[in-house]
Amino acid sequence: MTDDFFPEDVMELAAEVLDRARAKGVMIVTAESCTGGLIFGALTAVAGSSTVAERAFVTYSNAAKTEVLGVPRAVLKEHGAVSDATAAAMAAGALEKSRAQLAVAVTGIAGPGASGPKPEGMVSFAVADAAGARAHTEQFGALGRGAVRAATVRHALGMLKEALG
Repeated sequence: MTDDFFPEDVMELAAEVLDRARAKGVMIVTAESCTGGLIFGALTAVAGSSTVAERAFVTYSNAAKTEVLGVPRAVLKEHGAVSDATAAAMAAGALEKSRAQLAVAVTGIAGPGASGPKPEGMVSFAVADAAGARAHTEQFGALGRGAVRAATVRHALGMLKEALG
């Protein structure tokens, strides 16, 4: 399976996520900051994705995270935009504001450069379903903006695959 934009391994992973979601009758929503919609783009690059790809929220700014997804300002102030708490709130908000049963959220520093004490390549991830949100942070390192975003897409798709069993 190939696509003009996404590499073959990403397309294969996206197709597997969609197949598992379809088999379980699960709709997927994404809440994306540093990837700017690339996770949902990878899912929708697969033909037939509309049966399980419900919608995407691209909330790049803190204001968008609060206004669109309901991330509490207190969470952003206390933990920052790149944190497990913010990623979990983004995923939970995406579920609440969609018809999906499974959400993935990402927020990170693609670079170039760090953001205060948070280094380039630091990305917080969360998945959420009826059981709640589970979040963690990965340190990809200063790979460059494109490579950090690509690593984030792969990791997020892997999380969806794992969540779907």
